[in-house]
Amino acid sequence: MTSPVADYQRSLRLRDAALVVIGGIIGGGIFLNPYIVAQRTESGLALLLMWIGAGVLTLIGALCYAELGARRPHAGGSYVYLREAFGPLAGFLFGWTMLLVIYSGSTAAVATIFAKYAASVFDLPTATAAPLAVGALVLVAGINLFGLKFGTHMQNLFTLLKLLAVAVLVVCGLFLAGAGSTPVLAQDPARQHVGFMSASLPVLFAYSGFTYLNNLAGEVREPQRTLPRALTLGMTGVIVAYALVNIAYLAVLGHDGLAASQTPAADVMDKVFGSAGAKLIAVGIAISTFGFCNITLVAGARVLQVMGEDGLFFASVGRLHPRHHTPNLALLLLTGWSIVLVLSGSYGQLLDYATFGDWLACAVGVATLFWYRRRQRGEVSFRVPGYPLLPLIFIATIGLVVVQSLRTSLVNTGIGLAIMAAGIPVYLVWRRLFRPAHP
Repeated sequence: MTSPVADYQRSLRLRDAALVVIGGIIGGGIFLNPYIVAQRTESGLALLLMWIGAGVLTLIGALCYAELGARRPHAGGSYVYLREAFGPLAGFLFGWTMLLVIYSGSTAAVATIFAKYAASVFDLPTATAAPLAVGALVLVAGINLFGLKFGTHMQNLFTLLKLLAVAVLVVCGLFLAGAGSTPVLAQDPARQHVGFMSASLPVLFAYSGFTYLNNLAGEVREPQRTLPRALTLGMTGVIVAYALVNIAYLAVLGHDGLAASQTPAADVMDKVFGSAGAKLIAVGIAISTFGFCNITLVAGARVLQVMGEDGLFFASVGRLHPRHHTPNLALLLLTGWSIVLVLSGSYGQLLDYATFGDWLACAVGVATLFWYRRRQRGEVSFRVPGYPLLPLIFIATIGLVVVQSLRTSLVNTGIGLAIMAAGIPVYLVWRRLFRPAHP
């Protein structure tokens, strides 16, 4: 096995790493997607079970990635695991899909959400959404061109602010907005016998991003100790936050009201502070989405850099800035493609591809754990409890979600698979023309 040799500086402490986990997961999903989940569940109890169950599933995945990070504490994350366990083609396909769809699609979609909420705060016309989204991505890239330290301070600030927004929403929902007027766990007669599994994709999208920290493992201090602790702490915090937010929605709006509200966070805040409350939560959502874009671009750039270093992408992308130790060209490339997707207006559909591709990649990444267990029998600082049962549960559950996606959204899922498969001929041509350093 090979290790990346890029000269990253290990500056992320436990607090920074845990906030990366939280900031990489909490974006716009918890403020927007609960109404879709309510439409696809038959009661408040079923809705809460979906959010908590998906959180536990994500925690299992995070524990698996904690062991993978402890075994391979280098930049690149899933790309490194797939390349080492299944060969360079698997690694290339992950990087290919990450660049074209997973990270760029998520970034473009969430940047557009940021722009819409920012425009609403300042009463700007809807035509300003695209320029605002582009400007946000350019700002994020510019900040991170000059080293991770300043970017980390900014990320920590934005993550703490988004947690503050979540706390305000929970307090308002549970204590100030007439909570208790509707039963939280009640059955919704209008939605009996709806398909429970169809609610999984919007929930899983809201939990996406727990793997981003592993991409930054080359910049984490004492990674064998810090990665497992940060992933566990971060995921636990997210599960608690998501459960409380959904209880607040149900306490104020009820299950039927939540299903009818496309802006549940704004509706809850409006009951307390009127239009000023809606503006306040719009600021919180804008902050949350901006911080999410920062993490996706920074984490994705590290994958492209390691690919370039391995010879599976342009060699120039694999170089770090000699002074700031940042993958600047990789960052600009990922940012540029995300901007193209913003301007294309196809980000909504790409978000479906991104969610599907991201979780499929997570499942395959977890599968590499079995390879590492066979090949590396020495001591490691962290091991997944309940191995091999927990990794198998994670892989099998994601497999069920993939099958459900194929049944309910064949076109979008098929296009997502086609994008992945298109990387195979590209890889073959690349090997022939450039002959990567790690065959």
